[in-house]
Amino acid sequence: MSEGKPYLEGKRILAVDDEEDVLATIEEILDNVEVDKAKDYSTASEKINKFRYDLAILDIMGVDGLKLLEEAVEKNIPAIMLTAHAMNYDTLMTSIRRGSIAFLPKDKLGEIDRLLENIMVAHDAGKSTWKVLFDELGEFFCEKFGEKMSKVEWICRQKGQV
Repeated sequence: MSEGKPYLEGKRILAVDDEEDVLATIEEILDNVEVDKAKDYSTASEKINKFRYDLAILDIMGVDGLKLLEEAVEKNIPAIMLTAHAMNYDTLMTSIRRGSIAFLPKDKLGEIDRLLENIMVAHDAGKSTWKVLFDELGEFFCEKFGEKMSKVEWICRQKGQV
């Protein structure tokens, strides 16, 4: 990473969400990134299979994001899950097990540039993206998941991810 240049600059990211305003926000915030957008499962699946991306940001609800996660992982595309309505323990655990590198709440969309930057720096360096996520949003997750959060961190440690 060169001094002063954002790490994500010039990267190609696929953003998938059925809400146009979410896609517009991602594109606006990530103004130094090539953002390819999809509003539904079939368009996103086609893009995953046709193009190479540095990262996929996948909504869980409305676009079958967990199925898209499997397709992205199969193509060696790092994938981050983004959700509002599926912000629950079971979906988080499913995302971890299926290979996502992070699980972001839409509540934090305004911080997505900083969060993605830190997560991708860790990912590309072979470090734990989950540790970065828990360091950044630990309080948020503890509020959402309570005692179950310690189990999430334990599972990530067992997989060498924290």
